[in-house]
Amino acid sequence: MRDIIAKKRDGRELTAEEIAAVVRDYTSGEMVDAQMAALLMAIVLRGMTPRETADLTLAMADSGERLDLSSIPGTKIDKHSTGGVGDKTTLVVAPLVAACGVPVPKMSGRALGHTGGTIDKLECIPGLVTDLSPEAFCAQVSEIGVAIAAQTERMAPADKKVYALRDATATVESVPLIASSVMSKKLAVGADGIVLDVKVGRGAFVHDAARAEKLAEAMAQIGARAGMKVVALVTRMDEPLGCAVGDGVEMMEAISTLAGNGPPDFVELCEIVAGHMIALGGASPNPGEGRKLATRRLADGSGLGKLREMVRRQGGEEQVIDDPEALIRGAHRSVITGQETGEVVGIDARRVGAAMRDLKSAAREHRRLCGALLHKKVGDRVVRGELIATVVAPDGIAEAAEQAAREVAESFSTGENAVRSPLLVGLTEM
Repeated sequence: MRDIIAKKRDGRELTAEEIAAVVRDYTSGEMVDAQMAALLMAIVLRGMTPRETADLTLAMADSGERLDLSSIPGTKIDKHSTGGVGDKTTLVVAPLVAACGVPVPKMSGRALGHTGGTIDKLECIPGLVTDLSPEAFCAQVSEIGVAIAAQTERMAPADKKVYALRDATATVESVPLIASSVMSKKLAVGADGIVLDVKVGRGAFVHDAARAEKLAEAMAQIGARAGMKVVALVTRMDEPLGCAVGDGVEMMEAISTLAGNGPPDFVELCEIVAGHMIALGGASPNPGEGRKLATRRLADGSGLGKLREMVRRQGGEEQVIDDPEALIRGAHRSVITGQETGEVVGIDARRVGAAMRDLKSAAREHRRLCGALLHKKVGDRVVRGELIATVVAPDGIAEAAEQAAREVAESFSTGENAVRSPLLVGLTEM
């Protein structure tokens, strides 16, 4: 292992056999965290070739079991985001696409860096279970069309270990590591196709469009090599997506969106992603028609009904669907007002995300009560003293809540002639 680490440190290409040995030995515990941390940092600094990235992906996918979804009728379509602040898209599009007749088997992760995790948000619903056995997962997708579950110990266990170590060693922001992590899990799930939402901007792990396009292409190539249909969207993540950041408040916003009351930018992204998933699944002739179908299912409540069905099936209290405010009831609220009159020209998504991460850390077992609600977005007019955001937090952590409120307040920039960047930046299909 020392020789392999030194080889990558010096910028040389690892063989498939060396990569397989790393994955095998780290999964078994023969390779210690310190060695893997050193190798991960070498990869961050030196990069990996497309062949190395593909070999790493396949080795991690083969480190555990792969699901067999062949018994489930229809074309199964997965979805993944590379991580963004306020990105609760999966919680909307998975049930929405299922309501359109396309099965959605979704394995999701927890928080990584300054971004929230889908599983953390979903588990804010009392009683809801995300640790599903492969058998229960497949049965649920077959019977109701959708399941969102946590990655199990038996699927891509190498990635699960590496994922946690990357978060602890500041090695998250690497195209090969992101691509291999995402696609190893997707290959293990065994869906027929996947729509990838690659985030780019201040609040994403990838800050510039060219690098985001490279990541999108890398993941699409990995999927195509494995016989999977792939669409990779590159979407903007400079300001938080929607108006809610934090586990409980994001779950609230997802429910509200399926009920027809979502923020415009979030609704737009959900419809775009859903349109591509529906087209890949064969329920519409093209993404445009798929988006129209998704819009109709939002309007008629079918998507919300499918979420209710999923929550019930996974043991959650479905009353939350009718009363989403219950998720943060009892939390303390700190109001934030504008310091200047003008237009909101920017909201630093990374700063908001980091503030919520720190607030949740202070809250410990009451993490679901931590969040920020943005009442103004880029392009909105603000008058000095007007409410622009609210920070919610459990009682007993007043100092941490005050610090979070300061960070959120300072993430806002005001000026004149604000310009909202297009949401969709790029598209790769394979």
